[in-house]
Amino acid sequence: MSADVRGRPIRRRLALLAAVETVLLVAALVAAGIALNNLTDARTRLLDVIAPQRLAASQLSTALLNQESGVRGYQLGRQPAFLVPYTDGLRAQADAVTQLRQLGATTGTQIGDDLDAVVRAATAWQEAAAPTIAPGAPPVTADQVERGRTLFVDVRRALDTQLDHLAAIRDTGRAELDAAASFLNAMFVAVAVLVLLLFAMLFFGLRQVITRPLLRLAGEVRRVADSDVHHPVRGSGPREIAQLGADVEAMRQRILDEVAELERAHALLDRRTQEAEQSNALLDRRTRELERSNADLEQFAYVASHDLQEPLRKVASFCQLLQRRYQGLLDERGEQYIEYAVDGAKRMQVLINDLLAFSRVGRKPGEHVVADAGALADDAIANLEVALSLSGGKVSRGDLPEVRVEPALMTAVFQNLIGNALKFKGEAPPEVRVTAERDGDDWVFSVVDNGIGIDAEYAERVFALFQRLHTRSAYPGTGIGLALCRRIVEYHGGRIWLDTEAEATTFRFTLPAVENPAPGNRGTV
Repeated sequence: MSADVRGRPIRRRLALLAAVETVLLVAALVAAGIALNNLTDARTRLLDVIAPQRLAASQLSTALLNQESGVRGYQLGRQPAFLVPYTDGLRAQADAVTQLRQLGATTGTQIGDDLDAVVRAATAWQEAAAPTIAPGAPPVTADQVERGRTLFVDVRRALDTQLDHLAAIRDTGRAELDAAASFLNAMFVAVAVLVLLLFAMLFFGLRQVITRPLLRLAGEVRRVADSDVHHPVRGSGPREIAQLGADVEAMRQRILDEVAELERAHALLDRRTQEAEQSNALLDRRTRELERSNADLEQFAYVASHDLQEPLRKVASFCQLLQRRYQGLLDERGEQYIEYAVDGAKRMQVLINDLLAFSRVGRKPGEHVVADAGALADDAIANLEVALSLSGGKVSRGDLPEVRVEPALMTAVFQNLIGNALKFKGEAPPEVRVTAERDGDDWVFSVVDNGIGIDAEYAERVFALFQRLHTRSAYPGTGIGLALCRRIVEYHGGRIWLDTEAEATTFRFTLPAVENPAPGNRGTV
């Protein structure tokens, strides 16, 4: 191959090949389109014209036969009911004639002339039969019967002629359809041959013009990749492949530059790795310190639950002994001081217990089971029986779903929320409603009451530890209940909030929904 041929662009060669093949394909596709159009026309005429014409002609024949049967039956039995086939046949005849006219059976055409002959014969027979079926007509005579039979024979002949012509038209349509289908198949074969020829030309042409130069270029690239990265790459053949070789050579030079840069970066990375190892060592030390801190917290919880409560119980017991033994001997202020001491010791015990419950949430997780939230709420209501009796309130709940929780912790959430509703009541007896509704992948629980309410500005403050909106003399408590609820709900993967847009006091919290819980995982509560 000469140098000027090797330098000719690939796209010019492909364009010439594509132009030739396109002309051939377009010619074949045009012929196939014509064949397809002929096939469509023949099929449409056969299905949408000829077939409906034959169907309407059959309906017309049936209508006339029904008329003849009705007339003959009435002539024999003289019963009006025998004329029903005749009257129905007249309507069916009119419908069939109208349909045939719409399908092209007009005067001057073969099927139109056949229809006119049928209508004339039918009209002549109907006019002859009309006097015999008129109301009050005398019994039919033998001559009238014979004349009707003769005229209806003419009707049958006209119907047979019509059906024969329509059958011939159908056969002609089928032949045209078969011819169009054969021609279309021939065009498809021609298109397939042209496509195969195109693929063959492309295969051998591309092999000569593109594949061989590419293989030579690939050999040089492989040499660079395998052993000699400094070997220059040169492309040959068509202009595009030569340009590709130049691009590969530029890429090789750029890779050499980047490798040098990477070596410099690797040295920098080694230094950064050493620094990261030092940081990891510091992180390990901090982790160990945190573990020691957690151990200290656990030890504190143990001390708080045993050693701190024992002196408190002793103080409360001795103060109560003093109160009972010296009751009436001390003045009013002295008895008041003893009551303060007893009350302070009891409140300290409650505060320590609440702090212990708050600190234990999530620190020693228990077993999560699928439990009935309704049963958990019922347990909480049962625990609040005394508070319900004293407040005169009532608690109701809707259908609550099954959720995966630690039952004891979730019972505490219901008990705290319902207990707060009973505590912070208004003038009317407290009414509390517990409901749940599905929201996407979560269940949203609501605890609604008719109490004194909470201002929107305190919607977040009420969930903080030891945050109280009222004095202890007005409403007792440690200020830990709602903080404990938030910790338990978040531990279970949900969230809790005060709905400031609701009319009544409404606390809501979410829990992940349990999809089709397995019976074996269901807990007993």
